[in-house]
Amino acid sequence: MKKLILSFIAALGLSLGAHAAEESFHWDKAPNRTNDLAALQNGAKLFVNYCLNCHSAAFMRYNRLKDIGLTEQQIKDNLLFATDKVGDTMKSAIDPKQAKAWFGAVPPDLTLVARSRAGHGGSGSDYLYTYLRSYYRDPNRPTGWNNLAFPNVGMPHVLYQLQGEREPVFETVMQHGEEEKVFKGWKQVTPGTMSTQEYDQAIGDLVGYLTWMAEPAQNSRVRVGVWVLIFLGVFTLFAWRLNAAFWKNVK
Repeated sequence: MKKLILSFIAALGLSLGAHAAEESFHWDKAPNRTNDLAALQNGAKLFVNYCLNCHSAAFMRYNRLKDIGLTEQQIKDNLLFATDKVGDTMKSAIDPKQAKAWFGAVPPDLTLVARSRAGHGGSGSDYLYTYLRSYYRDPNRPTGWNNLAFPNVGMPHVLYQLQGEREPVFETVMQHGEEEKVFKGWKQVTPGTMSTQEYDQAIGDLVGYLTWMAEPAQNSRVRVGVWVLIFLGVFTLFAWRLNAAFWKNVK
């Protein structure tokens, strides 16, 4: 029992340490593209081609993609695997046991990742936008990759062919009488199939889709909320004037 408690404390310490390391790296502001149907469609394509091999989105059905302007035939032709049906949920075919052996943990479900990853650095969208643009080569890691936004990450850089290989540039500065390395930017080592601007655009689309997938009704909820507030404002005005008229002769 004592050994179990000590193991739990050690694991908790590692988790908090990793979380603190994530929070210490500045998150870039993600573009808001949840109303851009073309961006959402491109994000859905990137998600299916690059993320769905390992990560599931078990709370999202393929036919829900009709909400972002895709027809059922487009979903079948471009986004479905051979054995999937348009009414199925977006589940990965990877074997959980193999995934744990390869990456050290089972890849998490991504349906709600854009909501669950919010922190002191910004929204979950900001985190994902920064994370997917912060990979660098690290020969000391089992996958050969590391990430400034998620140190010692178990996930390899599946989009490296698009981005190419980069390495972080640090500057040594004095902080409180001690030397400290401060991140200054990136150095492109090998080019990818996309330019930096094109890759950032693609990641913005992917993050936009992940943000939309976490709450597909968000845009409708916001629109309805605006009209509700307008109605309440008008109703309050009428109620105030009616109350004044009712009580004006009452002493």
